[in-house]
Amino acid sequence: MVLELNYKFRRFNPSDLEGVIRINRECLPENYTTFFFMNLYKRYPETFIVAEVDKEIVGYIMCRIETGIPSFKLLGITRKGHVISIAVLHRHQQKGIGYALMREATQAMVNYNAKECYLEVRESNLPAVELYKKLGFEISRTIKNYYADGENAYLMAKQLPIL
Repeated sequence: MVLELNYKFRRFNPSDLEGVIRINRECLPENYTTFFFMNLYKRYPETFIVAEVDKEIVGYIMCRIETGIPSFKLLGITRKGHVISIAVLHRHQQKGIGYALMREATQAMVNYNAKECYLEVRESNLPAVELYKKLGFEISRTIKNYYADGENAYLMAKQLPIL
């Protein structure tokens, strides 16, 4: 997997919204409202990242920070980064963009004092499951009927470095 040099990664800004929504609708069955996108941007701007080539947005990742019970053997309540959505246009997949977006976002989560990162992924999405494993995620459990169409999800998690 070689990332082409003409791809740029940067924080989302409101003028990117139309492009991000287009990618979300083209690539994923789970779609969100404009308010949802903008709320995540306002609350967690460092973890909402876009990938662009020649000034066209070709991918994005958006996350939030939550407080909850840790997935690992940490005690008490912990701050967790949650990958809400990640998508890359089909013609730009298999070029390392998803990998780079995940790395950028998980690094940014540490700035919010997150101790771990987690996400849900369709059981049938084997390329994504393999990508997340390469990034150090482990399958924590299966969530039955997670998606609207009834498909199960894997909950995958990884510990983040502590500053």
